[in-house]
Amino acid sequence: MNERTPAPARPDTVVLDLDGTLVDSVYVHVGCWRAAFRDVGLDVAAHRLHRAIGMGGDRLVAAVTDDSVERSVGDDVRARHAHHLDNRFGEVAALDGAEELLETLRTSGLEVVLASSGQRELTDRLLDLVPSTSAIRSTLAGDEAEASKPAPDLLSLSLERVDAGRSFAVGDTVWDAESAKAAGVSFVGVLTGGITRAELEDAGAVVVVEGPRELAERLDEVLSAVAEAASAAPLEG
Repeated sequence: MNERTPAPARPDTVVLDLDGTLVDSVYVHVGCWRAAFRDVGLDVAAHRLHRAIGMGGDRLVAAVTDDSVERSVGDDVRARHAHHLDNRFGEVAALDGAEELLETLRTSGLEVVLASSGQRELTDRLLDLVPSTSAIRSTLAGDEAEASKPAPDLLSLSLERVDAGRSFAVGDTVWDAESAKAAGVSFVGVLTGGITRAELEDAGAVVVVEGPRELAERLDEVLSAVAEAASAAPLEG
């Protein structure tokens, strides 16, 4: 009789992104960055800014312009972005299904950690918009890691804090996917940041879902897909 192949090990930890994953903030960020650049006399197209949302703010200015702009006005642009965001903060809200996702992750027995590229003060303000965040065991903000996304530092440090075994990350951008790959964990994409399914899959997403609600509804299926992917190509973490 043939021995049955053991089922792939189920993940025990999930690392969630915040902007565009739990809160509907991506396009507000685009508008705020656009206004910030205009404040210093630069006109950066909205579509270029959208492609850069999700990487650390310390990288974004140079990414959408060049290194000389970063050197001359980078800090000023970031400060102006923060000012515009503060003025428009009332436009940001939790995404549909964010509360249900956190509750589903909790009841499934997963360790839930959050890794946001935003600074600690902003991360806390955004999390206040999401109900039932008690499911999140640990939160790491962008200013608490040496390098921002797409570097793996945020993810790796988040996983170290909870002594994760088999983990995966959830995010809405290719920068999240690249960070997960560099950290050695599987990636699940959501479409709520405005990046296409094809782009997220090309960046390495094991599964792509519409948003938090669909992820909650399909969690068992997603966990099986993540476990299968990790079994086929073993990853660290």
